[in-house]
Amino acid sequence: MTRRSKSPVSSGVRNIGILVAVVAVLYLASELLIPLAFAVTLSLILTPAVAWLEKLRLGRVPAALVVMLLSMAGAGAIGWVIFNDLVDVANQLPEYQENIHKKLEAIRAPNTGAVGRAAASVKQLGKELSNPPAPVVPPPATDRAGRRVAPPAASHPLPVQVVEAPANELRYVREMVQPFLRPLGIFGMVLIFSLFLMVGHKDLRDRLFRIVGVGQLNVMTLALDDAAHRVSRYLQLQLLVNAVFGVLCGTGLFLIGVPYAVLWGAVAAILRLVPYVGSVVAAAMPLLLSLAVFDNWMHPLLVFLMFATLELVTGNWVEPRLYGAHTGVSSLALLLTTLFWTVLWGPAGLILSTPLTVCVVVLGRYVPQFWFLHILLGDEPALAEEARFYQRLLAMDDQEARTVIDRYLTDHSLLQLCDSVVIPALTLAEHDRHKGALDPDREEFLFLSIKEMLTEFAERAAKSGFTEVEAAADAPPPPAGRVLCLAASDEADEVSAAMLALLLEKSGCIVITFTPDPGLQQLAFVQPGKDDIFCISALPPFAFSHARTLSQQLRARFPGIRIVVGVWGFPGETERAMERFQTPRPDNLVTSLADAIQAVMNPATTG
Repeated sequence: MTRRSKSPVSSGVRNIGILVAVVAVLYLASELLIPLAFAVTLSLILTPAVAWLEKLRLGRVPAALVVMLLSMAGAGAIGWVIFNDLVDVANQLPEYQENIHKKLEAIRAPNTGAVGRAAASVKQLGKELSNPPAPVVPPPATDRAGRRVAPPAASHPLPVQVVEAPANELRYVREMVQPFLRPLGIFGMVLIFSLFLMVGHKDLRDRLFRIVGVGQLNVMTLALDDAAHRVSRYLQLQLLVNAVFGVLCGTGLFLIGVPYAVLWGAVAAILRLVPYVGSVVAAAMPLLLSLAVFDNWMHPLLVFLMFATLELVTGNWVEPRLYGAHTGVSSLALLLTTLFWTVLWGPAGLILSTPLTVCVVVLGRYVPQFWFLHILLGDEPALAEEARFYQRLLAMDDQEARTVIDRYLTDHSLLQLCDSVVIPALTLAEHDRHKGALDPDREEFLFLSIKEMLTEFAERAAKSGFTEVEAAADAPPPPAGRVLCLAASDEADEVSAAMLALLLEKSGCIVITFTPDPGLQQLAFVQPGKDDIFCISALPPFAFSHARTLSQQLRARFPGIRIVVGVWGFPGETERAMERFQTPRPDNLVTSLADAIQAVMNPATTG
């Protein structure tokens, strides 16, 4: 009895249903999951210190306790110093009241001129709209005989007086402590979870492996190691970047003359843990203080320019280069996921957005059912270079296709371009053409564009003195005879033959190319000699039989001439491809342009 496999549509619907259920659980269980997420993050930051203490022959539990106590003591000391400095700043603000008043007077609109008149008009209109209209007096009431009747007396509501309960010490303490109970409870849960994670992470790991099963040990091990390494590395780099940012801010504020420069540098380093928002808040406080302290606009402007410059350089140059290779998340995806986690978990989601997104990307990398998460959120190119190049040609966007080529040539040679980009793109085109999916207009545009690019490559190579085979002391000289490049069957084979001819010419060979010629009539004009070499260019799988037939015809007519067959991008081994040729077989069979050049330049090579 055959069992029907599940369709891709039903599998996709199931995966989407799983994601919706996971998001619902994350939202409904946020009270528990948020402290747990903070605890995991904190444990990843502190785990290297615990491991270092373990190397000093200290037990796991004492090491975790020592690291936790030292971390909390340090954080408490820093928080206490920052709190006292902030209180001092608040107490000194009344001393700068005169400067604040002058600044407010300076930014008010002038009373003269067009701007002043417009501001006065708007102000007058606002007053008119804010004043209530005059009450309308109702006409006097009369009876049926026309005599006036006194209006009924207005009933006045009874005044209600709220009497507060007598104050006592217990109620005062409760009202003062109540706002801090929830944050303290969450903080305590984070500390407890972090301590247990650092102490028993091995046991938790083994239990997770037991749940997923022995058959998934390899995948789960790679996923956990990858996620822990990426998140831990990101957090360590973030702490380093924020510390340097705080030092630079404090130094700059000190040079400008802003009071409490060390305080504002520390606050900037801490607030940058909050993505996007933290830097703005960190810059606002010293900026407002500079407006109050100094009686001119130069110092506030310098503070603004300093923070703006540091944030632009850090956010657009430093962080992408440091974080990109360690998080594996694209910049746009990080922005969108930050918005998602903020909506889901509020400020906690904003702080934890990057580590959580890294875990999601790792999940998509190692779990096949959620591969689309890695494609959507990861920083790896969604399409390979050959696929992007072919897609741009299909869209008849010649300019963007040339951009792909130029970008590839910045780090690769022309030989690598032809072997790794152009040949695979031609193979994709051949598959679409034989399936009937490539219309004639796009096919003509594709081949015409590639031919024009080959002409440009030849001109560029001629100007730069380019050679694909580097000269060496023991390198063989070019062959004495000519290299005759023949296309196996169609235009794609002709284009690949032209690429091979271009590369061989720049290697010092004398090359003649031929269009597809089943009857070999064009060879009568060149009279091949014994020193010449035939190179047959074929794109599998459709040109394979044509290449075999052409090779047999050449061997029958010119038995003493070497024949090199290039089956570009053949997926198997060359020995298996050679077995598909009937006797007599060609002298060489290659699968790349680089191998073809080596076979032509070195006549001793056979295969």
